[in-house]
Amino acid sequence: MRIERRLVVITGSSSGLGKGLKESFEKKGDKVIDISRNGADYKCDVSDQNALKAVFDDIFLNHGFIDILITSAGYGLSGAIELTDEQEAKKQFDVNFFGTTNAVKYALPLMKRNSKIVIISSAAGIFPLPFKAYYCASKSAVNSFAQSLKMELNRTNIDVTSICPGDIRTNFTENRVKNYETNERYGKAVEISTKPTEKSEKRRMKSEYAVNAMMKIIEKKKFKPQYIIGRQYHIFYAFKRLVTTKFLNSCITKIFYKTK
Repeated sequence: MRIERRLVVITGSSSGLGKGLKESFEKKGDKVIDISRNGADYKCDVSDQNALKAVFDDIFLNHGFIDILITSAGYGLSGAIELTDEQEAKKQFDVNFFGTTNAVKYALPLMKRNSKIVIISSAAGIFPLPFKAYYCASKSAVNSFAQSLKMELNRTNIDVTSICPGDIRTNFTENRVKNYETNERYGKAVEISTKPTEKSEKRRMKSEYAVNAMMKIIEKKKFKPQYIIGRQYHIFYAFKRLVTTKFLNSCITKIFYKTK
C-alpha cells in the first residue's frame, strides 16, 4: 500500500477530464494543484507564459517538488480553414500547444526522481478531421512534442507519455468554438459536419470510463510513448497502419464530411 502523498499538478482541472483526474488523485490521498482559468488553487490562462511561470514558481515555494504533471488544458475549434480568423487559429495553438509546452518547461526543474509527465492529447491528433484542422494540428503537435520530450529525458528518471482519448461525454463539445461561416464551396457542410447532435453525443464514451482508463495508465511503473483510449480508436489505429494515407483519408471524409 502506498503511503507517500504525491504532489500532482494538473492544468485545466476545473472541468472535464482534468476535473475527473483531480478528484481521482484526491481520493487516493494525493495533494493536487489545480491550474486553470477557474482554478481553485491558481486562476491562470495557460497561454499567458509569464503568469504560468509565476504559478510554478509559487508552487515550488509553497509545496516543493512535483511528482506528476498532467497537462489537460485545452479547447476545440471548428470551421473551414479559409474562413477561420487568424487570431482564433493562433489562440488555439497558444492554449493547446504552447500552454502544454510551457507548463512542461516550467515544471521540469521542479520534478523529483521517478516523476511523470502526462500530456493529454486527442485521437484527433492521430486522425485528422475535416473542418477541425487547427484543433487536429494542435493535438498532432502536442503528440510530437511528447515523443521528443520522452527521448530528451531518456537518461533521467522522468517518464513521459501522451494519452489520446476519443470523443467523451464532457462539456468539451459544448465549449468548443464553433465557426459555421460558409460559402459556395462548402454550402451547409461546415455546420452539418461539426454541429453536435443528440445521436453523436450518445456515441461518446462516458467520462468516468475515460478517467479510470487514464488513471490506470498514469499509475503504470513505465510508460509507453503513447496511449489511445476508446475501443473503436484502437481499431482505427490498427486500420491506419495497414492502409495508405490516401485510402484512410477517403474513409474519414466519407464518415465525417456531411452535407445533409
